[in-house]
Amino acid sequence: SYAWNSTHDVDITVQENTQFRMVINATDRELRLFRRSIGGTNPLSVSAVRYQYPNGTIINGSTFQSRGGEVRQTREETVIGFPDSDSQPPGKIAFTSSGNRKRFSLPTYVDGSYQLTLPPNRRVEFPIFGSVSPGGSQKRIDEQNRLEITWESMDAETASARFYLQRDLYIFGGVLGGIILVGLGGLYRYRQRIHRLRKERQEMGLDIEADDE
Repeated sequence: SYAWNSTHDVDITVQENTQFRMVINATDRELRLFRRSIGGTNPLSVSAVRYQYPNGTIINGSTFQSRGGEVRQTREETVIGFPDSDSQPPGKIAFTSSGNRKRFSLPTYVDGSYQLTLPPNRRVEFPIFGSVSPGGSQKRIDEQNRLEITWESMDAETASARFYLQRDLYIFGGVLGGIILVGLGGLYRYRQRIHRLRKERQEMGLDIEADDE
C-alpha cells in the first residue's frame, strides 16, 4: 500500500523486488516524471497510479481518468495531469515504478521534504558499498529494520542512495580476512625459505668474504 499518511512532500519506499512506490504531494496541476540520461531525459514508466484528494478520498486509475486525470508519455517524460483541475487544489499522486537492486536514483520532481525507505536489512554506512546524496540527511531504523533516510529540505536536483545487505558486508569481511591470512601465510613461508637458503649458503661457506691482502 502507499504511504498516504506520510508527513513528507515526497515519500519513496523501495521494495524487495527492486520496484519502488512513490507518493508526491502535488504543488502544480501537472507532474512531469523522467530519468536523466547522457542524451537528455527518458520517461519514467509508472503503474498502479492512485490519486488522493485533499479531503482524503482515494481513487484508482480508471476513476482518475473518468474525472479528468491523465497519464501520457512523450519521448522525454511521463506527464500526469490531475483531475478536477478547476474545482480544488491538487492532492497527492502515487505510483509504482522499477528501480535497481542496490541503488536508487531519481530527479527531485518537487520542492520540500523527502523520505526514502530502503528494504529491510539494507544499510548505507560502509563507504565502498553505500552512499547517500545529497548530504545533510537524517537516518533512523524503523520497527521493520528498514533504514529511513530523510531530507527536511531537498536542495539538489537528484536524490540517490547506494545500499547493501548487511550480510553482504559480513561476507566481504570474511573474504577479505581470508585473503589477508593467505597473504600473511605466503609471506611467512617466503621469509622462512630465504632464511633457510641463507643458512645453507653459510654452511657451504658461500657467504664468507675473503679478506683483502
